[in-house]
Amino acid sequence: MTYALEVNGLDKSFGSTNVLRHIAFSVEAGSTTAIVGPSGCGKTTLLRLVAGFERPDAGTITLGGRVVAGAEWIPAHRRSVGYVAQDGALFPHATVAVNVGFGLPRRARTRARITELLEMVSLDYSYASRRPDQLSGGQQQRVALARALAREPELMLLDEPFSALDAGLRANTRRIVADVLAKAGITTILVTHDQPEALSFADRVAVMSDGRLAQVGTPREIYSAPIDVPTAEFIGDAVVLSAHVEGERARCALGDVAVIANGVQGEARVMLRPEQIEVTADGAGVAGSVVDVEYLGSEMLLGIRLDTADGVVSERVTVRRFGATALTPGERVGIRVLGTGVAYQQ
Repeated sequence: MTYALEVNGLDKSFGSTNVLRHIAFSVEAGSTTAIVGPSGCGKTTLLRLVAGFERPDAGTITLGGRVVAGAEWIPAHRRSVGYVAQDGALFPHATVAVNVGFGLPRRARTRARITELLEMVSLDYSYASRRPDQLSGGQQQRVALARALAREPELMLLDEPFSALDAGLRANTRRIVADVLAKAGITTILVTHDQPEALSFADRVAVMSDGRLAQVGTPREIYSAPIDVPTAEFIGDAVVLSAHVEGERARCALGDVAVIANGVQGEARVMLRPEQIEVTADGAGVAGSVVDVEYLGSEMLLGIRLDTADGVVSERVTVRRFGATALTPGERVGIRVLGTGVAYQQ
């Protein structure tokens, strides 16, 4: 297996604040990895270390088999790395052509080459004479990507590049960027705090928490089998219930549920995603009452308070229901579990 990037034992502190702690992961050549985590968890610092904008306190970074930080230090301009910042960082008084050409050797700054780079990001040459303030936010980010592509990098780093865009433009720009990088076969790392963006953009997802990598896996693994409850709750809506696990089954407020036990037995917690809980048409299953309805357009989140059983305090669960629903607070419903939950130690 060929790795474009290998990070081992990476530490970084600013003053007395430990920002990164023993970070280790590898990125396959030609793949796309998303690093996701809450603000302040260290993900941008990690990206800046890989880019060469900062030096690590300990550990090594290897790009394409060459150590660039650790035993020796290779500065940013000598690493084959492209970098697109959150705001694009375009030169405000320069034209699009000048901005894109900045990433090229002087003799290569031809109209043909700049046209080619603009077309790669779905912009035609008519944009070349415009300034950044004459472009939409999505167009500015695509120009920034074209400038980064001009260097023909082996690794592309994207630091929250879509966060300033509105929802529709964000999704469209993300699709264009992902398609461009995939066609070019460029290894890519995206840093984002947006969980759906990370899951939809990348081949692999790394979840960061408090300066450490909590879990690295495919988007499906991260969403369906998170390593712990905090990761589960960060990466998406989660229903977490107290349970008693025996074998691969768990008894909880939602009845007898199949689980991935992970060696957990006895008193535990079980995590389910809201879409795994179904409102039954005939009222069968565990009974409860609707306490609130959150309208989200194509879907709704229903808060359901389960009936009290054997003197136990009733649980409130969230159910995701797609399409229109006539349910209103106070109505009685039955719910049941679909698929398999994940068990965690109590």
